[in-house]
Amino acid sequence: QVQLVESGGGLVQAGGSLRLSCAASGRTLSSSTMGWFRQAPGKEREFVAAINWVSSTYYGDSVKGRFTMSRDNAKNMVYLQMNSLKPEDTAVYYCAAGGGITRDYLVTTAAYDYWGQGTQVTVSS
Repeated sequence: QVQLVESGGGLVQAGGSLRLSCAASGRTLSSSTMGWFRQAPGKEREFVAAINWVSSTYYGDSVKGRFTMSRDNAKNMVYLQMNSLKPEDTAVYYCAAGGGITRDYLVTTAAYDYWGQGTQVTVSS
């Protein structure tokens, strides 16, 4: 059983930065695709970023150039560095893990087997 725990969320002013962390336990995830999704009130869960087992990264259009995802396999951790934050980035951010995900499929929630509980990010204007 894999457990994912997100941390690093909080309240920040527009233009500021936050770094989210996701700690995995239960088994090593070095061969897994890891993803970040977010969900704002009243909206569907939205793809933010993903990183595969060779550390190729993929980003949603709304965060390209502002967010950077990385992983540390030795620590079983993934990170999401968020810069130039905007009020529309406000949401609960979720970490997810899956295996054998093709590039076209990794933007979908159904591709991932394990999810964390989420961490709130609030960006004030």
